[in-house]
Amino acid sequence: TPQNMTVQDVPGAFPTVDVPDHAHYAIGVVILIVGITGTLGNFLVIYAFCRSRSLQTPANILIINLAISDFLMSITQSPVFFTNSLHKRWIFGEKG
Repeated sequence: TPQNMTVQDVPGAFPTVDVPDHAHYAIGVVILIVGITGTLGNFLVIYAFCRSRSLQTPANILIINLAISDFLMSITQSPVFFTNSLHKRWIFGEKG
């Protein structure tokens, strides 16, 4: 029968480093600013592309594709990273 091993069963699997609290908070603030700026900026690019017929050229399809993927990264990754920085650890458990 297979064993159910966890991360705690493997010594040194994920080494940790003592990081000062202010570093966690500083990174959290930077990620919050980057996330808000990325979300708003890319939303405006998408909005302008959809509203203006002159912007809808084949060359701009690459730009809108990049804006959409960056927008999705901003709204999905920034809140997770910001929350983890404030808690100074991974908060979504072993399965997350």
